Amino acid sequence: MSMKPSLQLRLGQHLAMTPQLQQAIRLLQLSSLELQVEVQEALESNPMLDVEEETENAADQDWDVQKGGATEQQSTELPSERQQDNAVDMESAVMPDELPVDSSWEDTYDSAVATSFSSGAAATEADDSWQERLGSAEQTLIEQLLWQMRLMSLTDIDRVIAEVIIDSIDDKGYLAAPLEEIHQGLAEEHDIDFDEVEAVLHLVQTFEPAGIGARDLAECLLIQLRQMDKETPWRSAAIKLIRSHMKLLANRDYRQLMNRMKLSEDELCQLITFIQTLNPRPGSGISSGRSEYVIPDVIVKKVKGAWRVELNGDAMPRLRVNPQYANLVRRADNSTDNTYMKGQLQEARWFLKSLKSRSETLLKVATCIVERQRGFLEQGEEAMKALVLHDIAEKVGMHESTISRVTTQKYMHTPRGIFELKYFFSSHVSMGSGEECSSTAIRAQIKKLVAAEDPRKPLSDSKLAAVLGERDIKIARRTVAKYRESLAIPPFNERKRLV
Repeated sequence: MSMKPSLQLRLGQHLAMTPQLQQAIRLLQLSSLELQVEVQEALESNPMLDVEEETENAADQDWDVQKGGATEQQSTELPSERQQDNAVDMESAVMPDELPVDSSWEDTYDSAVATSFSSGAAATEADDSWQERLGSAEQTLIEQLLWQMRLMSLTDIDRVIAEVIIDSIDDKGYLAAPLEEIHQGLAEEHDIDFDEVEAVLHLVQTFEPAGIGARDLAECLLIQLRQMDKETPWRSAAIKLIRSHMKLLANRDYRQLMNRMKLSEDELCQLITFIQTLNPRPGSGISSGRSEYVIPDVIVKKVKGAWRVELNGDAMPRLRVNPQYANLVRRADNSTDNTYMKGQLQEARWFLKSLKSRSETLLKVATCIVERQRGFLEQGEEAMKALVLHDIAEKVGMHESTISRVTTQKYMHTPRGIFELKYFFSSHVSMGSGEECSSTAIRAQIKKLVAAEDPRKPLSDSKLAAVLGERDIKIARRTVAKYRESLAIPPFNERKRLV
């Protein structure tokens, strides 16, 4: 039996992501700082891309968020500055009579393109560029301690011990490793006694900030008290309390404290108030590294009773295709140089198109978020509505994964502060009336209830759940406990105070 070659035709469908689509998706999920790095790399690698220093026209779309929804309208105001209101209809924009060969209006990406919620006004004015706003790295806690150590006259071996001890101090200012382990590590290479290591530790504990290098909370507070003037009121009593009755203080057993310390309730209250002036985390006030700055991608402002949303034009430079280089491209020329120029021109145009798509998508999503969360902008967290990715995806006609990319590491500047777009999304709890209450609003109510509680009789999680139930919010005690812990609020027994 012989086998003969034959030809067969098969039809099929499959999904393929083009390089251009991959680039658009990648740019969509970048934060503003990461996007600035990407833009800078593109400018350095592609000669066809250029930074547009000044622009005569800026393309804007204005959207009014009224009770009935978003209504498209044209703005009659002409732009005067980059951060001022700028709204020009592209169809009526004045274009030059002649354009360079192979260039078009799409060859310019204006980062200030904004869709505003009739909310009007533009971004806050900023004269300095984003690079100038980035500060230099701040001195860390370890660097400050090492600097103080170098000012002291120490032997070589004491300097080695001090460096190891300082390196073992965590961001809160505490000694993270047991002193015995530090001694064992040093003893492997040097002939060092444990007493020497402990003596150097006591030396490091005299450094600023006060309380640094402590092994536990009690030692941290005692270090600070010892550095105070001996005539300081309540200093001696505070030392005695921390040395002998720290456990009673931690358990808030005030009756036992009054008996053991032989103090009245008013005197114990003054003593505890004095102890609370000490810093339990002396290292937390010092930066642990370079400050991370947040550049808002979207700016929200209320103008004449309506909310306006627009992109932050200062988040990145305005880009365009270099008209001089584009004019050098010859359509019928297949030489190596011309082919290279054509390829770079096509890549530049795709990059600008991806940037424009990113801006339009971000603005569209931010517009829907502000329209939904108008109550939060006007009244605060307690008016936050339940919102999930599917709600926005359905409204803008996009997939939930796209909405997730758009809202990750993107920030919105509002009159109430700067928030990540994901902050406006939250799960919901059903109310007795059939309506839904967002988890963010419930957290805000719990925080408000705790702030207003009687410090002598703080509210337990069960009581908080009961109070919320009276407000038509049906929620379990364990859910209240979860929300309370997310707010870093301690349990009710740890919140008990004399006053």
